[in-house]
Amino acid sequence: MNSLCTDIGYHSLNKHGEQLCGDHIEIVSQGENSIVMVLADGLGSGVKANILSTLTAKIISTMMANAMSIEDCVATIAATLPVCELRGIAYSTFTIIRVVDNKEAEIIQYDNPHVILLRDGKNIIFNETAMEIEGKKIYKSKVQICQDDTFIAMSDGAVHAGIGREMNLGWQRDDIIEFMQMIYDCEFTAKTLSTLLLSECNKLYGGEPNDDTTVCAIKIRQRNQMNLMIGPPADSTDVNKMMSLFFSKEGKHIVCGGTTSALAADFLGKNVVTEMTYRNPEIPPTATIEGVDLVTEGVITINKVLAYAQNYLKDNECYTDWSCMRDGASLISRLLFEEATDINFYVGKAINPAHQNPDLPINFSIKMRLVDELSDCLKKMGKRIKVSHF
Repeated sequence: MNSLCTDIGYHSLNKHGEQLCGDHIEIVSQGENSIVMVLADGLGSGVKANILSTLTAKIISTMMANAMSIEDCVATIAATLPVCELRGIAYSTFTIIRVVDNKEAEIIQYDNPHVILLRDGKNIIFNETAMEIEGKKIYKSKVQICQDDTFIAMSDGAVHAGIGREMNLGWQRDDIIEFMQMIYDCEFTAKTLSTLLLSECNKLYGGEPNDDTTVCAIKIRQRNQMNLMIGPPADSTDVNKMMSLFFSKEGKHIVCGGTTSALAADFLGKNVVTEMTYRNPEIPPTATIEGVDLVTEGVITINKVLAYAQNYLKDNECYTDWSCMRDGASLISRLLFEEATDINFYVGKAINPAHQNPDLPINFSIKMRLVDELSDCLKKMGKRIKVSHF
């Protein structure tokens, strides 16, 4: 199996006063290690721009994923989309990044700010070949990929940020390159990088964007496995089997829940040492077991992780909380959202008698639902998930 994976993170700001974004991103997989990402910027803003960009992105991504040429894609868009009455143009601008087997990136750009490539945190200038299709100048590039290469695509709202406010001519592409080089950290995920850049754009706009603004980061990173166990097995005779499978897996190990922690410590022949300090009044303290990377409480902690995951998939506004705090939920979030690419869940189906109290807001079905919903969120982040029940 290819040891690299494609990490994609993106987010958009709507033009101030608009309910819909005029930019759209579409991602289509081509097998296990290849993807096509299309960022389309519809002309104008609002409903019409949203329709133009959505159709453009969907048409291009589908055709490219089926090995159609860029010439055929552009011709299809011109023939399919409605013509803008004001400008007489039938399609939006677009940026295409196709990653092939995590080894090569093909970049195709029409009238969007040109893609930025960061290698080891520094801007890399790559060759671009200009060609004309249907009267439009298209730029094509092919780049051989290195581990941790990060491609940053954006709509023109990014380079318009600050016009009439912080900057006379807006935030130019060179300014964006300088900012990204300054904040770059090899540990940052694509989502983190896109969030930081978009937050800076929003700041320059004074919180009231004059244009739809979208940022998409694509990072080529090493696969990293993570293992999380929560709950004892339904059959007590399966404890050793569950523990053996869990601890035999490569990668870091997270154990959640008091009973589960006790069983893990007993299996390892170690002690559970509980931290007495609440680092977050809402989250129970963590503990330590020699041989385990992180030990936390169960349902309350995982419920908070789920809330962070759901926010991560929206606007990621909680990033500054879980990225810095040292409570169990924040630590798990950093491990699952940022470090992990492949996550194995080991879920015990035993019913905890303490959870059957009708006065408590916790029961067995809630625990299972939390794990299912968290797994779904992590899949949407692009993680490979495997859930094993015991």
